Amino acid sequence: MWGVIKSVLAAFFGVQKEQQRREDFKQGRPMAFIVVGLVMGLIFVVGVAALAISVAR
Repeated sequence: MWGVIKSVLAAFFGVQKEQQRREDFKQGRPMAFIVVGLVMGLIFVVGVAALAISVAR
C-alpha cells in the first residue's frame, strides 16, 4: 500500500518517473490507485478549506 501512496503523491506533484508509471500500470490494481487518489484529493480539499476558514477569521 505504501508504494501506491508514493505513486499517487508523485503523480499529484507531477514528478513521477515514466518507468515507475509503466510499472504501476503493469503490476498495480487500478482500484487501489483510484481509492488512494480520491482519499488524498479529499484530504487536500478539506485542508485547503480549513486553511481558508482559519485565515478568514
